[in-house]
Amino acid sequence: MIFNKDTAKKTAEVLLQINAIKLQSNDPFTWASGWKSPIYCDNRIVLSYPTIRNYIRATIAQNIEDLYGKPDVIAGVATGAIGIGALVAEYLNLPFVYVRPEAKKHGRQNQVEGVLEKGQTVVVVEDLISTGMSSLNAVQALKEAEVNVKGMVAIFSYGFDVAKKNFEDANVQLHTLGNYENLLEQAVETFYITKDQQDILAQWNANPSEWNAN
Repeated sequence: MIFNKDTAKKTAEVLLQINAIKLQSNDPFTWASGWKSPIYCDNRIVLSYPTIRNYIRATIAQNIEDLYGKPDVIAGVATGAIGIGALVAEYLNLPFVYVRPEAKKHGRQNQVEGVLEKGQTVVVVEDLISTGMSSLNAVQALKEAEVNVKGMVAIFSYGFDVAKKNFEDANVQLHTLGNYENLLEQAVETFYITKDQQDILAQWNANPSEWNAN
């Protein structure tokens, strides 16, 4: 679920502006999964642009407070959301932890890095939602640490049905600043893509595993 249309529009605008999101319907990217995709998203680029970084930080922080009140701790999902998560925690003057994909094999063998106490309330910050499985893996690690995960806030979601189902099945609230549908609307409005390209990009979103650029 996006926060609101204006936020989604602005988020799409700034991500396209700095090429954090690239759309190439005629020359698709190949994801690690093997999927052919006309979109590539790397929201870590946001960290290199102070004005946009500050917008994302403040908007996530404001909406965390609006949705959940002020939690005890902000958690970022490694590695993509460590930077923005730490900035949000700083903005809210809250402690920060981050969650690895799995526990380390050496040392203290932590999966959650930072100081976390049982019973604390936590909001998770994520940079990007595709299927949601890696994000929900982080939530599960936090739950195993016996904290109260209030929900997750992400910068952007591809809006896949499978992600919606995964979050519903896990009973985890997800809110995002922007999503794929609003991104395409903004891209057409600013002549980044044509209406025909919008249709092709929408077809990919409906069935990404079998989409073919040709």
